[in-house]
Amino acid sequence: MSDRGEPLRLGVLVSRGGRTAVNLAEQLRRAGTPAVIAIAILHDPAAPAVERLLAAGIPFEVVPAAPPRDLGEAERDDLSDRIDARLLAARVDLVCLCGYLRHFRVGARWRGRAINIHPALLPEFGGKGFHGLHVHRAVLAAGRRESGCSVHWVDELYDHGEVILQRRCPVEPDDTPESLAARVFAEECLALPEAVAAIAAAR
Repeated sequence: MSDRGEPLRLGVLVSRGGRTAVNLAEQLRRAGTPAVIAIAILHDPAAPAVERLLAAGIPFEVVPAAPPRDLGEAERDDLSDRIDARLLAARVDLVCLCGYLRHFRVGARWRGRAINIHPALLPEFGGKGFHGLHVHRAVLAAGRRESGCSVHWVDELYDHGEVILQRRCPVEPDDTPESLAARVFAEECLALPEAVAAIAAAR
């Protein structure tokens, strides 16, 4: 773990696009927040996140992994061990799940040291299977007039840990899942850097 006088060292886990991680890095730099992305981890070398992370100058590693449905318990443990090894080597203080669609093993090591950004107002529209457009379709199907995003501490259950902060936005009468997703993502781009800044300030 880094010294308290050093910037908070972040390890970000991404699955596909990497937009959330790149935005986080940009917003932290712009605000002068004492936090830096020490490493980004992804599993697919062909993911669009690779080009985005390279362009943004964010250090990253590809930790190869089969699709979640193809992993047994031993393979899941091995993957978690390999992720932990990269995070520890980078001296990560705080893990940020940035559009990460797999289960992250918190255990004793990362309890109180891992956060996630979810595109809905938890505890509604959270849990396994609620990700991406699935969330926004569910919000629209439920007739909600408001949506938003939640930053929360990560525990062993999907989207379950204590909420740190939320940002809200309206659901418009003519919204599609895609248009609602864009509006919620704009709030995510503010919420995650705000949460990291608050955690850095509280050290």
